[in-house]
Amino acid sequence: MKLHVKISFVVVICFMFLLPNSIFGQELLHKGSQGQAVYDLQEELKKMGYFPSQPTGYYGSITDHAVRQFQLDTSLSPDGVVGFQTKQKLNSIEMMARVVHGEARGESYEGKVAVAAVIMNRLSTPGFPKNTYDVIFQTNAFTAVHDGQYNLTPNSYSYQAVIDALKGWDPTYGSVYYYNPTIATDDWIFTRDTVLRIGNHLFAK
Repeated sequence: MKLHVKISFVVVICFMFLLPNSIFGQELLHKGSQGQAVYDLQEELKKMGYFPSQPTGYYGSITDHAVRQFQLDTSLSPDGVVGFQTKQKLNSIEMMARVVHGEARGESYEGKVAVAAVIMNRLSTPGFPKNTYDVIFQTNAFTAVHDGQYNLTPNSYSYQAVIDALKGWDPTYGSVYYYNPTIATDDWIFTRDTVLRIGNHLFAK
């Protein structure tokens, strides 16, 4: 493994442990909860377009409504309680949004959703890992992970693109690969069956 790849990997691992406690903490959050974990949760929901106010650290009706809508949109039970599954979903969306931003921030909105859809398709395709973290950090899976662009802050379009992919929009028709044919250096990728082109990316199976 090249030195810059090793360094990028270490940076990514360190970054993951520095993400908000609302994602990695064990505490159940619900209406009436308060503190830093609630503040972090509100910040995450705000980035994703669910929390319309400034974070306060108090889990009131606005936060409860935001959590329930998030749960509905991501196929979770809309109970308004932020437990393990909801935190894992928030974590997965954060990781996916970072890939989308790193790989497709110059693409159309459809192109952003398409990148998120590829991640989703890999999760349900034999031969790929079965959880979001392992799909994203699989060796040489995504250029953005290895060149450091994963560490850039995603914009609102990147988060919304992930949400739309989770809700079922797949512009790639089941593709599990994509690449820019003008800069791709691995001859193997050109052997895959092309499904369609969206912007600068070819999507393939």
